[in-house]
Amino acid sequence: MKNQNKLKVILLKKFNAGELQELCKATEEAILQGIGFSWVKPPPRQNLENYWKGVLAMPQRKLFVGTFDGAIAASIQLVFPNRSNEASSFSASIDTHFVSPWARGHGLARLLLEEAEVLASKNGFGQILLEVRKTQKRAIMLYEGAGYIKWGSLPTYHNVNNELISGNFYYKLINSKLKK
Repeated sequence: MKNQNKLKVILLKKFNAGELQELCKATEEAILQGIGFSWVKPPPRQNLENYWKGVLAMPQRKLFVGTFDGAIAASIQLVFPNRSNEASSFSASIDTHFVSPWARGHGLARLLLEEAEVLASKNGFGQILLEVRKTQKRAIMLYEGAGYIKWGSLPTYHNVNNELISGNFYYKLINSKLKK
């Protein structure tokens, strides 16, 4: 857990009172701002609650939340590969990395990313993969500034309001043994 003034990053194991509702609210706000990690419009609240509960129930997903002034405002998931995926067992991935609009600009996205990287390294992973819509300029700046290398793009990554949006794919080597 890291704390910088009003910011805190927490690795959630279970939801305490009010946390699920705060996370769903932050998710809805992010989706409405166009950073909905595959959602275009907020799904019904029950669907969101089920989604986040499902994340905590999956042992290969580690959910970090970021708080701003004590309220959950952000998330990132570190996703471990399936055990049956032996060839990619060295590679973790990032999912649902977002910060609600009211908490942006304070470094919370970077703190979340750093904590996910630390956990990946502690668990023996040598590489982290992530993907992002090309329209997410601030996220792209964050990832590239943190050392992620773009390895490809897909012109038809997401369909947002009947407009095809490109997406970028990134990797970062976090184990010096993998570096060429």
